[in-house]
Amino acid sequence: MKFDPSIVQARYASPLGPMVVAATSLGVAGIWFEGQKHMPDPTAWPEQPKHPVLLEAVSQLDEYFHGTRSTFDLPLDLQGGTAFQRSVWQALLAIPRGGTTSYGLLSQRIGRPAAMRAVGAAVGRNPVCVVVPCHRVVGANGSLTGYAGGLERKTALLQLEGAI
Repeated sequence: MKFDPSIVQARYASPLGPMVVAATSLGVAGIWFEGQKHMPDPTAWPEQPKHPVLLEAVSQLDEYFHGTRSTFDLPLDLQGGTAFQRSVWQALLAIPRGGTTSYGLLSQRIGRPAAMRAVGAAVGRNPVCVVVPCHRVVGANGSLTGYAGGLERKTALLQLEGAI
């Protein structure tokens, strides 16, 4: 992934562990659980916890984790992904809270039914976890397959949303 040079970050202490929230002037560019797979090194990004996009993202995450928010209303800056990745991430946004889908159905939804593995790779590299709900993608048989933030967190997120 390529990130805009203007990216800034803040830290958020979620109930599932510390998170890094990153934004550009266009919107939220990343939300990761610290140490999750495919997380970029944020050490060069200035910490700006008072940045308006970061403040709003942290506020909405807090509401989500406390059960008072079911959808997010944040500007997103997903320009760092490829066109294919962005199409997968946009499709993730259509999965409703409390719902799940499979990698196969997701690949059909974006018009690439034979690209299940590529879809899986794009899901795994989603830079905006929780808000772009990659945790809602499960195996064809409903099994909780991989999650870059760890299967325990995936389970907790799906339980919070009432999907399992």
